[in-house]
Amino acid sequence: MRLSVIGTGYLGATHAACMADLGHDVLALDTDPQKLQMLADGQVPFHEPGLTDVLHRALASGRLRFTTSFAEVAEWADVHFLCVGTPQRDSSGAADLSQVNGAIASLAEHLTRPSLVVGKSTVPVGTAARLTAEIADTSPAGDQAHLAWNPEFLREGHAVADTVRPDRLVVGVSHPADAEILHEVYAPVLDHGVPWLVTDLATAELVKTASNAFLATKISFINAMAELCEATGADVTALADAMGLDERIGRRFLGAGLGFGGGCLPKDIRAFQARAQELGMGQSLEFLGAVDQINARCRTRAAEAAVNLLGENIANARVCILGAAFKPNSDDVRDSPALDVARDLHERGASVVIYDPHAMANAAELLPQVTFADSATAALTDAQVVLLLTEWQEFCILDPHEVGELVKARKVVDARNALPTQQWLDAGWIVHALGRGTLSPSAAQ
Repeated sequence: MRLSVIGTGYLGATHAACMADLGHDVLALDTDPQKLQMLADGQVPFHEPGLTDVLHRALASGRLRFTTSFAEVAEWADVHFLCVGTPQRDSSGAADLSQVNGAIASLAEHLTRPSLVVGKSTVPVGTAARLTAEIADTSPAGDQAHLAWNPEFLREGHAVADTVRPDRLVVGVSHPADAEILHEVYAPVLDHGVPWLVTDLATAELVKTASNAFLATKISFINAMAELCEATGADVTALADAMGLDERIGRRFLGAGLGFGGGCLPKDIRAFQARAQELGMGQSLEFLGAVDQINARCRTRAAEAAVNLLGENIANARVCILGAAFKPNSDDVRDSPALDVARDLHERGASVVIYDPHAMANAAELLPQVTFADSATAALTDAQVVLLLTEWQEFCILDPHEVGELVKARKVVDARNALPTQQWLDAGWIVHALGRGTLSPSAAQ
């Protein structure tokens, strides 16, 4: 089929490359010619495992092209996927829909024949109904130009798999025939038994925001339990293991630690609350305010743990921070817990040194006042305390004996509960793990 993808950020670039790789002809649009040139040259402008290979195959097949012209997109494609960003507004927690509104306005004026616009961006419930009316009112095709909503569920670091083998495909439509068109688009995916759910527009919009709100709540719940565990001497990892054996609860997303960040969960739960307020239903989502506050406290608790390990020697103390991205296998530093902790310690007077395998350039733009090392070894050298803030595999498998020869003091804050604690204790380290408290080698023995 002839598909267009409007927006070539994280979502759009992934969707365009994967759809072309699945056999469709794809024309991807963006207003940034430099970004389009990078993609046309086979360069992915962000770190996402496996996507470069998919992009190269799509380009080699001749099924993926790029443009800056809405007129070309409207004339050429029959199905248009909307993949632009919906960041948080500067003035409130609500979603900024300027990119969505602008893309729809620019596309609609060129829609002269029956076509289907498919929203994938995360938007407040009710947006699709408004855009449906706008497209019908402003496009030459009138009510022959339809809108559907097909929320994305990509996890950074797993975006390719989540596109071609998602755990479900949800499409919200106003016309049954539109669901049939999208079923054809996704036929190569559905052939593998992926669940297919057809809903109305509002339900499709809510699936993404409700799912993210639930995941954020589950993460903050176990981090609230971590606070209680540290106050009582309990072990949050053992607690989570026991809770997770209940099939009604499950173990996933019960990993206590530094909490969530990135470009989705934080801004989505705030936008969800803002939309509920607009609908006069603010009480329904009041609990998400507490979820957000618990998540913020995780960052403060990690910084406090480092300060406690340093004692009164925080001024100019060399602090090694391992990790800058909000999660491993990504270079995304938006709302990164690691950078918040680094900023906190810097403002307290510490000499902060950060290393991350892929997020260094992005982190340096947001936090230029700290030092960035070119390797984990360089960051660890002479450190008086080490903080593991992003659980990259290369950090989790560090040899505590070898690392101990590099640092000034064998003290570590395991803010992700990712280290083999006993091995580090056996190597003479004092380990503070969020939700498990501070353990010393003598106490372990």
